[in-house]
Amino acid sequence: MERSDLGTALHLACANGHSAVVTLLLERKCLLNLCDNEKRTALMKAVECQEEECATLLLEHGADPNVMDVCGNTAVHYAVFCQNLSLAAKLLSYDADIEARNKDDLTPLLLAICERRGQMVEFLVKKKANIHAVDKMKRTALMLAVMYESPDVVRLLLQQ
Repeated sequence: MERSDLGTALHLACANGHSAVVTLLLERKCLLNLCDNEKRTALMKAVECQEEECATLLLEHGADPNVMDVCGNTAVHYAVFCQNLSLAAKLLSYDADIEARNKDDLTPLLLAICERRGQMVEFLVKKKANIHAVDKMKRTALMLAVMYESPDVVRLLLQQ
């Protein structure tokens, strides 16, 4: 399979939600975890483009949900950016690391707080994300919630 700076045919099929093409490529034993020039996998592309069917196909065929891109983000970080709870749940069910840290030292929970993704914060807390994790500046989840003026998140964290 050819690879370009934009990724592979699998990246393109996932980004555009072409699940039939993804299925065909998977049947032909394409390499699942090849990365584009930003070190993003086809799974990350599917999550970023919110193509859940494609993401599911990749996971079912063994795609690694813990590969990190050039910024250290995993597929779960991408689900946080998109506030896609069902994709986040799917990734976690395939052993995605809920505590993975990107280059800013943000776990998915800390990222969700910084991005003001309240529903995602609630979801990750319910999934037992570490609410005591700190970022590279040693700020806790609670400190970030205060800093980003998120009273609902502050309340949620104080109840834990």
